Amino acid sequence: MTRPLRLLGAACALTALTLSMTSCSKPDSSAAGASKSVAADKKLSIGFFGFSKANSFAQATWAGIQEYAASNNATATFLDPNFDGPTQVNQLQDAVTSKRYDVAIVQANDGTAIAPAVKQAVAAGITVVIEFTPVGGRYDTTEAQIPGTISIVDAPTINGEGMATLGLGACKEAGATPCKVAFLQGFENYPLDTARTNAAVGALKKGGADVVASVVGGYTADSGRAAFQNVLQAHPDVDVVIGSSQAIQGAAPLAAGKKIKFVGNGGSTQAFKAVQAGDWYGVYVIPEKAEGSKAAELGLAKARGQNVPTATDARTLTDYNSLGTKQTLQGKTADYSD
Repeated sequence: MTRPLRLLGAACALTALTLSMTSCSKPDSSAAGASKSVAADKKLSIGFFGFSKANSFAQATWAGIQEYAASNNATATFLDPNFDGPTQVNQLQDAVTSKRYDVAIVQANDGTAIAPAVKQAVAAGITVVIEFTPVGGRYDTTEAQIPGTISIVDAPTINGEGMATLGLGACKEAGATPCKVAFLQGFENYPLDTARTNAAVGALKKGGADVVASVVGGYTADSGRAAFQNVLQAHPDVDVVIGSSQAIQGAAPLAAGKKIKFVGNGGSTQAFKAVQAGDWYGVYVIPEKAEGSKAAELGLAKARGQNVPTATDARTLTDYNSLGTKQTLQGKTADYSD
């Protein structure tokens, strides 16, 4: 994923999640969650506050939102902050002031900094859907952290633990003892990335792996290639490398002739093909177009006065708990490309 996978972030048909579903979510019955309902036949507007228009992951979300809006009497607009947290906060605050949107779908660059603006939007009667990135300061839960919001997210700590599970599977396949693992984290000093990295590294160590490097690999092929070059110079005997799918796309060609196993984060077409061909061991998958569509479905339903789940774990949009391997991805296709 080209940022936040934001990891990253996405790749199978929509799982049948009904609005009455309670197995992984709770219906919104709080007074704080009651945005202003509108007539069922009124055309609604959605504002999508995404990572960046230049980001393939956000574009997948956007495609899902657009398609659902177009077929359900709504319009949609992508507000582009170009990965800048303060810009995104200002965009949401301006939307609250202008009352331009009935529904705001927030894919936060900084889930802590944007929390006050989200609260303002809820107080103004705007239906707010928190998508992919948790908002409210905690990165270890899929629950809605701000009363009145709808949450459909990939908790970074869960994501990190999932990548570690795949990494340990790769270690087992490699047969290395101890298994030497390099972790290429996304951005430096981003709370989301820090939470994901700490969870992944901790789970890898707990599983017996020797994490020989934890360096910034970013969300592009170029940044991944540069990071892996440095890793190879310091640790030419590394067994497993984990990082964003874009970073791994840049790193993997450098391992020609070596028996290094790769694990990506972000289920793009390119990542699916690499896993299905056996070039990578696995990939952590959130079907991001499907998640965008679901976010639009939930937001529009609530704006029209329906009861909807307040929290949905994004992993439930797959039938393999987001752990994509050659076996679990057999016959499946991704829903976006890097």
